[in-house]
Amino acid sequence: MVAAFLGLRLYSVLGKRTGHEQEPLTRTMDNPGTKGSTGIERVPADDNAGTVAPGHTNVFDITAEPGIRQMLAADRSFDVGRFREGAKAAYGMILEAFWAGKREDLRGLCDDEVYESFAESIEQREKRGETLENRLVRIDEARIVDAEYDAPTARITVRFDADIAAVVRGADGELIAGSMTDAVSTHDLWTFARNLRSDDPNWLLVETDQA
Repeated sequence: MVAAFLGLRLYSVLGKRTGHEQEPLTRTMDNPGTKGSTGIERVPADDNAGTVAPGHTNVFDITAEPGIRQMLAADRSFDVGRFREGAKAAYGMILEAFWAGKREDLRGLCDDEVYESFAESIEQREKRGETLENRLVRIDEARIVDAEYDAPTARITVRFDADIAAVVRGADGELIAGSMTDAVSTHDLWTFARNLRSDDPNWLLVETDQA
């Protein structure tokens, strides 16, 4: 993985107000992928470098188009539709790994500073003896809202609108907060980054915020 940026952290770093654990609680999905794979990968190159396929223009805001065009020109194998689908998968994998306390899975999916923020929050949760029981009901929408290319690094921000059911339990299994029958609507902004000159096709989560 290419950890492309420094100084980028999770918004409120999973302890104050992220929705990742208590308060209304939030997040989850399938089992995490293997270390080092976010599911966001390149596709074979075509002859339309620098152009946006007509069927893909509905997956990003118009403000993101200049950055996307720059990425297409810099990397002929970049595919915006494939990226969006991979980002959706990564959203679930990262949240699942965090909720389950799987630090090694997170290490392969995030840059160093985001990983440290996740790991610190997991450690605090373990000290309290708490466990999370979360379920991603659905992702209503995943839309690219910003894209920047500062050679050789590409950054893409995706807005995720999702419904998540979540529960926090104490050391004795007692319910602390949440409900598995009532899903909470969440609106997240996650930024992924990749060095387009690298042979590694994977993207890293480098920042997250609330929409």
